[in-house]
Amino acid sequence: MTGPLAGLRVLEFAGIGPGPFACLMLAELGAEVIRIDRPSAVGSPARSVLGRSRPNLAVDLKSPQGRDVVLRLIADADVVVEGNRPGVMERLGLGPQECRAANPGLVYGRMTGWGQVGPLAQRAGHDITYAALTGALHATGGVEKPRNALNLVADFGGGAMFLVSGILAALFERNRSGQGQVVDAAMVDGVSTLMTMVYGNHSVGRWEDRREANLLDGGTPYYDTYACAGGGFVAVGAIEPQFFAELMKGTGLDFEQQDRASWPAMRAALAETFLTRTRDEWAAVFEGVDACVAPVLSLAEAPRHPHLAARGIFEAYADGHLPLVAPRFSRTPGQAPGEIRPVGEDSRVVLGASGFSGDEIDTLIATGVVGVVGQTQSVGL
Repeated sequence: MTGPLAGLRVLEFAGIGPGPFACLMLAELGAEVIRIDRPSAVGSPARSVLGRSRPNLAVDLKSPQGRDVVLRLIADADVVVEGNRPGVMERLGLGPQECRAANPGLVYGRMTGWGQVGPLAQRAGHDITYAALTGALHATGGVEKPRNALNLVADFGGGAMFLVSGILAALFERNRSGQGQVVDAAMVDGVSTLMTMVYGNHSVGRWEDRREANLLDGGTPYYDTYACAGGGFVAVGAIEPQFFAELMKGTGLDFEQQDRASWPAMRAALAETFLTRTRDEWAAVFEGVDACVAPVLSLAEAPRHPHLAARGIFEAYADGHLPLVAPRFSRTPGQAPGEIRPVGEDSRVVLGASGFSGDEIDTLIATGVVGVVGQTQSVGL
């Protein structure tokens, strides 16, 4: 393995959304990540592209033998990642107490929406649910209604990224104490933290508690999107006076930036002006100019943009593209996206590399405790 996390061993209990994305990040930064899935899923592909770049092992976690297999793997692991509702892993005998008894230095990462404690801990939810309760959803969208920013806010920003940073912080602390610990990564916690600047400004009267009334939410005409001829859009972010001056120069308009009384007229003039040319024509006007004006690119267009292409951010995948892992490291670069392995494809190899004998592996497969591609399981399905 190559990358800054080479030598780190992670066991991931298969899930959806932020947990798999966090493990994808760890794997493509060099960690050895083994995904543990159910024998009933043997032969099926990973649930999404988030399952790429790591081998998998199909184990019946409800059987005592399956639990023992995992505990043997945990004895040599640095990190465990799970994304079940609170109490599920404990009922399987694979909660933090049991796992850290087998390995006191283990960092046990738990990814949930609501966290391990609190009145809603056992409730279901999705990204939009967690964004709603933290105020983030209320603050995004238009005047007419809130609108979620895909599932970037809670799943990946407030969830996966905080789980990764928590795991790495716990590993750093382990260097001093020699002890592992539990990382309780809750999306409601992460999203709330992401909202620190907004909440801080609101607390001192610099952020109105309504949409399209503030600097960054479309409340100003110089930080917004505008339709162009032909159906495209441009994004305008000319906050600083020197950038606003370039915006006025490029559009041929003449407004005072902080004259709030003129903002409705400024917005109308900008909207009318941008409709006189196509998106790409406006991109050419502002090429090389610090006006913070950019074309709004589609998913098909963005990977081909000269800057993104020059940095090699994307690589071809199927009929589109996939982004490479970030950030970049000068000495220990991360890995290119790996393939998506079918469930059970790597069961024999993973167990063999982890010290299980051939006879042990054959017995585990024959009894259905472990699933492998190409072999029907007798039990545990």
